[in-house]
Amino acid sequence: MESLGRALRSFHEKHEKVKHTVHTAWRYPLPKWGRYAMGCFYASIPIVGGWYVMQWAIGKSVDEIGERGEKLQHKTLRGFGNKTVIGGREEAIGAGGKLGGVHLATGDSSTQENNKVMLEALFRKERRRRNKEPEQRQENDAR
Repeated sequence: MESLGRALRSFHEKHEKVKHTVHTAWRYPLPKWGRYAMGCFYASIPIVGGWYVMQWAIGKSVDEIGERGEKLQHKTLRGFGNKTVIGGREEAIGAGGKLGGVHLATGDSSTQENNKVMLEALFRKERRRRNKEPEQRQENDAR
């Protein structure tokens, strides 16, 4: 553990020396092409690093689940909408089901109809408000 500390300290000291040299000995304004080149270099570091991380993640995914998911235990979708499989049984989740919650968009037909009515009322109210705004502006301009 002590050797790791010494190695890190040595690396830090050498890095500080390089930074000092770069920022003092070579300290003159870069031309336009130099600023562009440095901008490209600094921007490319996270892009290239991210690409390598993605390649690593893809490799791990292929190792775990296979190229096309052939290593998965369950290859089909189990449960959909407000249904899910818990402990081998299909159960409702969301409002009216396990864990409470809100009515999902895939609720029963009465819930969908109720949501449709409420949404239409909201749209009607918004249309009335928008129609009143120009009338109020005209009245204010006339005064």
